[in-house]
Amino acid sequence: MLITWIVTFSVLGSVGAIGGAAALLLFPDRVRITLVPCLISYATGTLLGAAFLGMIPHALEHAQAPVVLATVLAGIILFFLLEKLVLWHHCHEEKCEVHGTAGTLLLIGDAFHNFIDGVVIAAAFITSIPFGVATSLAVIAHEVPQEIGDFGVLLESGYSKKKAFIYNLLSSVSTLPGAIIAYFYLKTSQVIIPYILALSAASFIYIAIADLIPSLHKKVGPVASIRQLILILAGVGTILFFRMHH
Repeated sequence: MLITWIVTFSVLGSVGAIGGAAALLLFPDRVRITLVPCLISYATGTLLGAAFLGMIPHALEHAQAPVVLATVLAGIILFFLLEKLVLWHHCHEEKCEVHGTAGTLLLIGDAFHNFIDGVVIAAAFITSIPFGVATSLAVIAHEVPQEIGDFGVLLESGYSKKKAFIYNLLSSVSTLPGAIIAYFYLKTSQVIIPYILALSAASFIYIAIADLIPSLHKKVGPVASIRQLILILAGVGTILFFRMHH
């Protein structure tokens, strides 16, 4: 049943990502410092792959190209404005300008972001199950390093480790209502799915290019660069695998 797929991967995309981030925080600093950039590289590939190989092509199958591409462009600008307002903040650095802002604002922004992730997952599964799985993997891949960054923000804002975990978990649960609401609404309003996919593609492109790739450029050595490229291609390849089986 389609709703079962949507609920399962929505939970994996929210609670699973929090669990993965919390598990990584238990690793020694040396191990975590090595793993997180690898996750970010892989997440970059899955996000770009899902946007350019899945969401945009699917949207173009059901709407005119100028309208779809204009929606993608508008979405990128929208997410830039949202991030400027600190409603959509993905921080992967230990030192960040917004670390001094209230943790509550970060949690609100995260809850909004996770709600949109739920809509993205539902729209993808309504299109097809393989596409839904591939999109969910992209969501999970970028959520884990993001949640690690969020834990850092909350801890610097004065939250205890226990409170940071609980509040982060509560904000992540918004993925599920987003997915369920989208499932029942989009099932009866198929005409808007191409535009939801276009906006989803815009969010994935923005996160990859504006938030993830700049952090990868901080390591410029040949070994690190080759590793990043391989992991980015692995992320793209994961999405391509599911795309080919659709």
